[in-house]
Amino acid sequence: MPVEPSLGFNRGARPSPGWSVAEAPSFELITTQPALAELLARAEGCERYGLDTEFHRERTYFPQLALIQLRVNGVNYLIDPLAVDPSPLSALFESPSVAILHASRQDLEVLEHSIGSAPAHVFDTQIAAGLLGFPSASLASLLDREVGVQAAKGDRLTDWLRRPLTDRQLAYAAADVAWLDEMADSLSAQLDELGRLDWLREATEELHMEPRGPRAPEDAWRKIKEARHLKGRDLATAQAIAEWREKRAQALDLTPRYVLADLAVVGLAVAKPTVPAEFAGIRGIDARSLKPVSEELIAVIANAAATPRRDAPNPAGELPASMRPALSLITAWVAQLARQAKIDPALLANRSDLEDFLRGAPTARLGSGWRSELVGNDLKQLVGGSAVLAFDRGAGLVLEPRAIAD
Repeated sequence: MPVEPSLGFNRGARPSPGWSVAEAPSFELITTQPALAELLARAEGCERYGLDTEFHRERTYFPQLALIQLRVNGVNYLIDPLAVDPSPLSALFESPSVAILHASRQDLEVLEHSIGSAPAHVFDTQIAAGLLGFPSASLASLLDREVGVQAAKGDRLTDWLRRPLTDRQLAYAAADVAWLDEMADSLSAQLDELGRLDWLREATEELHMEPRGPRAPEDAWRKIKEARHLKGRDLATAQAIAEWREKRAQALDLTPRYVLADLAVVGLAVAKPTVPAEFAGIRGIDARSLKPVSEELIAVIANAAATPRRDAPNPAGELPASMRPALSLITAWVAQLARQAKIDPALLANRSDLEDFLRGAPTARLGSGWRSELVGNDLKQLVGGSAVLAFDRGAGLVLEPRAIAD
């Protein structure tokens, strides 16, 4: 019978570390639809399951799913998506069962793209570790710390799309899920002791709110560092070229840089060539590879160059120059508070979070939830002028009430 959604851990349970070297875990390799159906029947009603994926995206725009690892009721399964249709897994993903993953963002994106669904309920061990003060903890380091397992080192250069995979490669893949349930128990028990389980729930819920899949082509220029310094028609042209590049990359399933280098996007935006022959003098341009689409690209540049200045895009909503010193100071203070609270500073607030807060963005993550509880309310006082930051030799940066002049 299905269980109600939960974080999927045994409250108070904490495994006893002690294994010095992880033996190769056993696994079942799923290469037929009947075998996958049998696995899903075994998983029905389970409270939780371990999950991981192997994929490639070095040259392609969309990730290529190569292997799915599952741990259900103490058994490790390796599902070969090149041999079976993995879409029936959506029934498990949409059930009340909790998926335990490590650093789940890319896995969720890959599954959403490849299967059309991703787990509805997630326990992310990296996020849980971050709430205990372990910054960006790797799976291997957490296994050692929480379960006492020294995971075997794998080959980072493994081609997971190649068949057949060796027994060693398959065993290494199975090890990625073999101890996730025990690790989740350990992390959950520690979070429970600190009263931070609600923080974990909020942080994992944010995973489902994050956009997945292809980014909007019209916003692709924001990922080009060199474009941030452009203005007016140069910026409008860079935006148009980046949008064209993104659409072409999606159509060809190539990473954008293989269509056109970032440096070339900026160079074209500044030079604004009117004929393909002028491509030759622009850095980052491979004129031969662009020959089939050269006239199309010239038309994109011409249309963008004619854009009225008032219609040019805003440069990424950057903070006014007067606010940048405040950003540097607040960044240091928030990082200090995170260390004092034993929380990964990057999990508490990144640069975008702080900029959103200073701009008063209604979607600022620091304005609500566990982040607001920890630091957001103090930040409101600081930004509102009712408090100031002072430096104490022993305590570092200290928030103090602002003195009111008589």
